[in-house]
Amino acid sequence: MSVVVVGAGLAGVACAKALSEAGVDVRVLERDRVCGGRMATKCYDGRRTDIGAAYFTVQDNDFSAVVDEWRSAGLAREWTDTLVVHDPDGRNTTTGPMRWAAPGGLRSLVEHLAAGLAVTTGHLVERVERGPLVNGEPADAVVLAMPGPSALRLLHPDLRQARNAVHDQVWAPALTATLQYPSCDWPDFRAAFVNDHPVLQSVCDDGSRRGDDAAVLVAHTTAAFAEHFAGDPSAAGDDIRTAVAQVFGIPQRPSTVHVHRWTFARPTEAGSRQFHLDDQRIGIAGDAWGSPRVETAWTSGTALGRELANLLRA
Repeated sequence: MSVVVVGAGLAGVACAKALSEAGVDVRVLERDRVCGGRMATKCYDGRRTDIGAAYFTVQDNDFSAVVDEWRSAGLAREWTDTLVVHDPDGRNTTTGPMRWAAPGGLRSLVEHLAAGLAVTTGHLVERVERGPLVNGEPADAVVLAMPGPSALRLLHPDLRQARNAVHDQVWAPALTATLQYPSCDWPDFRAAFVNDHPVLQSVCDDGSRRGDDAAVLVAHTTAAFAEHFAGDPSAAGDDIRTAVAQVFGIPQRPSTVHVHRWTFARPTEAGSRQFHLDDQRIGIAGDAWGSPRVETAWTSGTALGRELANLLRA
C-alpha cells in the first residue's frame, strides 16, 4: 500500500509519521523548498525569525509526548503564560496556558518530525483525480494537508465528497512584518494582542521568543488591512511600522522591515471533525479541522494517518 501526502506542514508530516509508524509506505510532496507550512521561519541578516505561527500550546496527551521529545532535543522551550493586551481602554495583561517557542524557529520542529520520512520539496502537485491519481500517477490513498481553498484547486470535480468537505471553509489573510531595530527600546513584554485596531492584531518580541534578546519585533496584521496589499505586501511596511510605534511608544525607526503575506493565514471558523476521509480514499487534514492552533494541525494529521492505516490494512 502506498499513500501520497501533499503538503509538508505540521499536519502533513504528522499524518505521514503516523502512516509510516503503522508500516504504510508513504511519500510527502511539498511545493515549497522547505518543510514547515505556516510554522514558517525565515532568515534575515543571518538570523532566523518566525513569521507564521507565533507559538504553540499543549493540551493533548499524545502531542505532549511529542513536545517532550522536542524539548529533550533542545528544539522547544516554555516561553510565557502572560501576554499584554492593548485595546482602546489602555494596556492590560492576561494569563493563560503556557506558550511554547523554538530557539531555532518553529520550522525546526516540523523538520525534526519529518526526519526519516520520504519528503520531496520543490514538487508541485497540479491535480488529484479519481483512482486516486496524483499528477496522473496512481496511489492507494491521497492526503491533502492544506487549507480548503488550496485543496479545491487540486481536486477533480468528480471527487465530490472531498470537495464538499472543504467547499465552505473560509480563510482570512494576514501580513507578517519583521521589524529589526538598532536596540530594544520598548516596554517589557513577550507578546501582545492588539484589539480593535485597523492595522495590528498581535505583536511578538522575537528576541524574547527565540531567547537571544535580539531587537526584533514580529507584527501580525488584521485580515481587513491585509486585503489591501494582495499585489505588493512590501508597500504595507510603513503603515505597519507606524502602527507599532504608536501602540508601543517606540521612538526609534527599525533598520529594516520585511513583510510577508499569507493568503490563507487562519480559518475563520472551527471545524466539527478532526479530518476528512472518504470512500474514494481522499483524506484532508489541518488546523481548520478544530480550533485553529498548532496542536490542532498535529492532532488532525495524526488521527487521519492512524485511521487511514487501519483502512488500508483492513
